[in-house]
Amino acid sequence: MCRLFEYADRYVKESDWKDLALLKLCLCAIGVLIGISVAPKHKKKVMAAAAVVFGFTYVPQMTKFVKIIIDENKKN
Repeated sequence: MCRLFEYADRYVKESDWKDLALLKLCLCAIGVLIGISVAPKHKKKVMAAAAVVFGFTYVPQMTKFVKIIIDENKKN
């Protein structure tokens, strides 16, 4: 498993924003496919879980992005 993370780190280092955008679109598409296949009686639970995961992943990513913007603006 450790090697898998090493491969993932290398992939990210060798990727540009377009590659990462395609990866995100791919993940979004699989999320939509999973979402439409959920039984109606479970949709609210799945939606709540997805909202929690989104919150816990989006906030740190945007925090890091904003810090990069601030650091770049301080340099200029």
